[in-house]
Amino acid sequence: MRYHNITKLDMNNGDGLRVVLWLSGCEHACAGCQNPITWDCNSGLEFDKDAKEELFEALEPDYIAGITFSGGDPLYMENRNEVSKLIYQIRDKYPNKTIWIYTGYIWEEVSELDFVKNADILVDGKFIKELFDSNAHWIGSTNQRIIDIKKTIVSGEIVLHNT
Repeated sequence: MRYHNITKLDMNNGDGLRVVLWLSGCEHACAGCQNPITWDCNSGLEFDKDAKEELFEALEPDYIAGITFSGGDPLYMENRNEVSKLIYQIRDKYPNKTIWIYTGYIWEEVSELDFVKNADILVDGKFIKELFDSNAHWIGSTNQRIIDIKKTIVSGEIVLHNT
Protein backbone atom coordinates (compact mmCIF):
# COMPACT_ATOMS: atom_id res chain seq x y z
CA MET A 1 0.00 0.00 0.00
CA ARG A 2 1.16 3.50 -0.78
CA TYR A 3 0.18 6.87 0.63
CA HIS A 4 0.69 10.56 -0.08
CA ASN A 5 0.46 12.16 3.33
CA ILE A 6 -0.40 11.79 6.98
CA THR A 7 -2.17 14.98 8.04
CA LYS A 8 -2.15 15.73 11.73
CA LEU A 9 -4.56 18.07 13.52
CA ASP A 10 -7.14 18.09 10.71
CA MET A 11 -10.62 19.54 11.25
CA ASN A 12 -11.97 19.26 7.70
CA ASN A 13 -12.45 15.50 7.32
CA GLY A 14 -14.73 14.41 10.14
CA ASP A 15 -15.80 15.18 13.70
CA GLY A 16 -13.21 16.74 15.98
CA LEU A 17 -9.47 17.00 15.60
CA ARG A 18 -8.30 14.12 13.42
CA VAL A 19 -5.42 12.37 11.73
CA VAL A 20 -5.92 11.76 8.00
CA LEU A 21 -4.16 9.07 5.98
CA TRP A 22 -4.21 10.01 2.28
CA LEU A 23 -3.84 6.76 0.32
CA SER A 24 -2.77 6.15 -3.26
CA GLY A 25 -5.00 4.36 -5.74
CA CYS A 26 -8.43 5.19 -7.11
CA GLU A 27 -10.32 3.79 -10.07
CA HIS A 28 -13.18 6.30 -10.03
CA ALA A 29 -11.33 9.19 -11.74
CA CYS A 30 -14.05 11.69 -10.84
CA ALA A 31 -14.05 14.86 -12.93
CA GLY A 32 -13.06 17.77 -10.69
CA CYS A 33 -11.47 15.55 -8.02
CA GLN A 34 -9.43 17.55 -5.50
CA ASN A 35 -6.72 14.85 -5.36
CA PRO A 36 -6.09 13.43 -8.86
CA ILE A 37 -2.41 12.99 -7.98
CA THR A 38 -3.52 10.13 -5.67
CA TRP A 39 -5.28 8.09 -8.39
CA ASP A 40 -2.16 6.17 -9.42
CA CYS A 41 -1.67 3.31 -6.96
CA ASN A 42 2.09 3.49 -7.60
CA SER A 43 2.34 7.15 -6.62
CA GLY A 44 3.35 8.45 -3.23
CA LEU A 45 5.36 6.62 -0.60
CA GLU A 46 5.34 3.06 0.63
CA PHE A 47 3.31 2.70 3.82
CA ASP A 48 6.10 1.07 5.78
CA LYS A 49 6.92 0.52 9.46
CA ASP A 50 8.04 4.14 9.91
CA ALA A 51 4.83 5.50 8.37
CA LYS A 52 2.75 3.23 10.59
CA GLU A 53 4.66 4.41 13.68
CA GLU A 54 4.11 8.04 12.63
CA LEU A 55 0.39 7.37 12.20
CA PHE A 56 -0.01 5.70 15.58
CA GLU A 57 2.06 8.38 17.30
CA ALA A 58 -0.21 11.05 15.79
CA LEU A 59 -3.27 9.20 17.13
CA GLU A 60 -1.88 8.97 20.67
CA PRO A 61 -2.96 12.32 22.22
CA ASP A 62 -6.31 12.34 24.02
CA TYR A 63 -7.43 15.42 22.08
CA ILE A 64 -7.31 13.51 18.77
CA ALA A 65 -10.86 12.31 18.03
CA GLY A 66 -9.82 9.68 15.52
CA ILE A 67 -8.57 8.84 12.06
CA THR A 68 -9.94 9.46 8.61
CA PHE A 69 -8.92 7.29 5.67
CA SER A 70 -9.05 9.23 2.41
CA GLY A 71 -7.13 9.39 -0.82
CA GLY A 72 -7.30 8.22 -3.55
CA ASP A 73 -9.67 5.64 -2.25
CA PRO A 74 -9.00 3.59 0.88
CA LEU A 75 -11.32 0.91 -0.52
CA TYR A 76 -9.44 0.66 -3.80
CA MET A 77 -8.95 -3.09 -4.25
CA GLU A 78 -5.17 -3.00 -3.68
CA ASN A 79 -5.63 -1.01 -0.43
CA ARG A 80 -8.26 -3.16 1.25
CA ASN A 81 -6.02 -5.72 2.91
CA GLU A 82 -3.72 -3.16 4.57
CA VAL A 83 -6.54 -0.77 5.43
CA SER A 84 -8.39 -3.67 7.03
CA LYS A 85 -5.38 -4.51 9.20
CA LEU A 86 -4.93 -0.87 10.20
CA ILE A 87 -8.58 -0.45 11.16
CA TYR A 88 -8.47 -3.50 13.43
CA GLN A 89 -5.17 -2.38 14.99
CA ILE A 90 -6.43 1.17 15.55
CA ARG A 91 -9.72 -0.08 17.01
CA ASP A 92 -7.79 -2.40 19.34
CA LYS A 93 -5.26 0.21 20.51
CA TYR A 94 -7.61 3.23 20.53
CA PRO A 95 -11.14 1.89 21.16
CA ASN A 96 -12.55 5.37 21.86
CA LYS A 97 -11.27 7.02 18.67
CA THR A 98 -13.59 7.23 15.69
CA ILE A 99 -12.73 5.82 12.28
CA TRP A 100 -14.00 7.55 9.15
CA ILE A 101 -13.59 6.22 5.59
CA TYR A 102 -14.05 8.33 2.46
CA THR A 103 -14.74 6.25 -0.64
CA GLY A 104 -16.13 6.56 -4.14
CA TYR A 105 -17.93 3.25 -3.67
CA ILE A 106 -21.42 3.29 -2.23
CA TRP A 107 -22.50 1.59 1.00
CA GLU A 108 -24.39 -1.09 -0.89
CA GLU A 109 -21.13 -2.13 -2.63
CA VAL A 110 -18.95 -2.34 0.50
CA SER A 111 -21.31 -2.98 3.43
CA GLU A 112 -20.40 -6.66 3.66
CA LEU A 113 -16.69 -5.97 4.23
CA ASP A 114 -16.00 -6.79 7.89
CA PHE A 115 -13.41 -4.06 8.32
CA VAL A 116 -15.84 -1.45 6.99
CA LYS A 117 -18.36 -2.60 9.61
CA ASN A 118 -15.64 -1.97 12.21
CA ALA A 119 -15.40 1.71 11.25
CA ASP A 120 -17.77 4.41 12.50
CA ILE A 121 -18.54 6.58 9.49
CA LEU A 122 -18.52 5.91 5.76
CA VAL A 123 -18.64 8.90 3.44
CA ASP A 124 -19.73 7.19 0.24
CA GLY A 125 -20.22 7.98 -3.42
CA LYS A 126 -18.22 9.39 -6.26
CA PHE A 127 -17.61 13.13 -6.43
CA ILE A 128 -19.93 14.59 -9.07
CA LYS A 129 -18.74 17.98 -10.20
CA GLU A 130 -22.23 19.12 -11.19
CA LEU A 131 -23.46 18.42 -7.65
CA PHE A 132 -20.63 20.29 -5.91
CA ASP A 133 -21.80 22.29 -2.91
CA SER A 134 -19.25 24.44 -1.09
CA ASN A 135 -21.63 24.70 1.89
CA ALA A 136 -22.02 20.95 2.34
CA HIS A 137 -20.24 19.77 5.47
CA TRP A 138 -17.63 16.98 4.99
CA ILE A 139 -18.73 16.11 1.45
CA GLY A 140 -17.82 17.46 -1.95
CA SER A 141 -21.06 16.79 -3.82
CA THR A 142 -24.61 16.41 -2.60
CA ASN A 143 -24.96 12.80 -3.80
CA GLN A 144 -22.43 11.70 -1.18
CA ARG A 145 -23.72 10.38 2.14
CA ILE A 146 -22.19 10.53 5.62
CA ILE A 147 -23.33 7.16 6.93
CA ASP A 148 -23.35 6.17 10.59
CA ILE A 149 -22.20 2.57 10.16
CA LYS A 150 -23.21 1.21 13.58
CA LYS A 151 -26.73 2.69 13.45
CA THR A 152 -27.13 1.56 9.85
CA ILE A 153 -26.22 -2.03 10.74
CA VAL A 154 -28.64 -2.07 13.69
CA SER A 155 -31.56 -0.54 11.77
CA GLY A 156 -31.03 -2.37 8.49
CA GLU A 157 -31.54 0.95 6.70
CA ILE A 158 -29.06 3.72 5.97
CA VAL A 159 -28.82 6.13 8.89
CA LEU A 160 -27.00 9.37 8.18
CA HIS A 161 -24.55 10.84 10.66
CA ASN A 162 -25.99 13.83 12.48
CA THR A 163 -23.82 16.75 11.47
